[in-house]
Amino acid sequence: MIKRFIVICITIIGSAAFAQQGTGSPYSFYGIGSLKFKGTVENRSMGGIGVYLDSIHVNLKNPASYAGNPLNGTYFNGESRPVKFTVAGTMSNTTLKSNTAEGDANTAIFDYLAISVPVGKLGFGFGLLPFTSVGYKLDDINDDGVIVNRFSGEGGLNRVFAGVGYQITEKLSVGVDFNYNFGNIQNNALEVEYTPEGDVVQYQTDEYNRSDLSGLNLNFGLNYKTMVTDKLELSATTTYAPGSKLNSKNERTFSTVTVDGTTLETTATSSTIDANLEAQNLKKTKLTLPGTLALGLGIGQPKSWFVGAEYTYQNASDFSNPVFSNEISTFENSSQIAVGGFYIPDYNAFSGYHKRMVYRAGFNFANTGLVIKDESIKEFGISFGLGLPVGRRNLFSNANVGLEFGKRGTTNQNLIQENFMNFNVSLSLNSRWFEQKKYN
Repeated sequence: MIKRFIVICITIIGSAAFAQQGTGSPYSFYGIGSLKFKGTVENRSMGGIGVYLDSIHVNLKNPASYAGNPLNGTYFNGESRPVKFTVAGTMSNTTLKSNTAEGDANTAIFDYLAISVPVGKLGFGFGLLPFTSVGYKLDDINDDGVIVNRFSGEGGLNRVFAGVGYQITEKLSVGVDFNYNFGNIQNNALEVEYTPEGDVVQYQTDEYNRSDLSGLNLNFGLNYKTMVTDKLELSATTTYAPGSKLNSKNERTFSTVTVDGTTLETTATSSTIDANLEAQNLKKTKLTLPGTLALGLGIGQPKSWFVGAEYTYQNASDFSNPVFSNEISTFENSSQIAVGGFYIPDYNAFSGYHKRMVYRAGFNFANTGLVIKDESIKEFGISFGLGLPVGRRNLFSNANVGLEFGKRGTTNQNLIQENFMNFNVSLSLNSRWFEQKKYN
């Protein structure tokens, strides 16, 4: 049964990796797209909190997690922590609702691939993940119900990271991630012209924009754990990512296109002119990636249960994108509050598989920082998840599944409200790479 489940996990993750239609959100039109990175499936199943760090799961939100104590002297011969590997994908269904219409969008995306390697008090982490995603198709309709503009876009920002953590004391560890961000954002804007009789003009003008983005940024992490009673452990975490710059190489073209009079789909392109962005000082620009601070606090009984909360603040008002600027949107500082936890009936039970399963749940509320027509775009989500033990019992590998339900946006000011459901699946595998062989 478990082997079949692993095959299903790999199939879903593989399908997401090849599909890579990361979002269907109209809000990905703004800035550099919708934020995709929200931590591991384990984090997301607990409302998105990253305050819980242990010895058998990779924590992508806090680089201090790469360092730490061995799981227990009974395991791994007391020599080291296990090497941790994780991979994940997400399938999403979103209902888009306005005051006058409703539609659905289905997407699938590869979430992350990461590995954490312990070396004494040090630990190293490496990985790849999509950071933001762009994917939308929007129609601008006038008061008469006629389409006057059509916008479409795709792309996003990816992230490769390498990090290191160090255990200062048995209770305190620190770490830093070095992130290289890269990707591109493309969009098209079709201005629809009509004849006096109301028919679509055969030849239309299409504007195409592309920005190729790249840049470095850092993420610092701090983790503190201490036993406050014989059974209860207190955990406190802090992460801080300073603001940084993204280099953007931009291009813009105007094309005369032939469109289908019914669907407005482009059927042919007859001529193309390159815009002189050099004269407008827009050929090469710099975008601000806002700084982020997160504070987490939690308490629990090791290997049994945990509950925690995390507050995240981002200087999103610093964001600017001169190439894709518009008159109806701005950015304000964003924030999120997340609460969640887990429960394990008996992590080392010899009978009763369900007793070794991890049961997770949580919720979060966020102000995304995006303001459209003076409406702050907010998001609420609730999540549930299971950790399913797989493989050798003493390595504590597991497959993780999670469900997220939530709402983003509003129908005020004729905007779009998104009701979404995400199905997340991951494999968290542990191995002993550096075990010293012993002979009698």
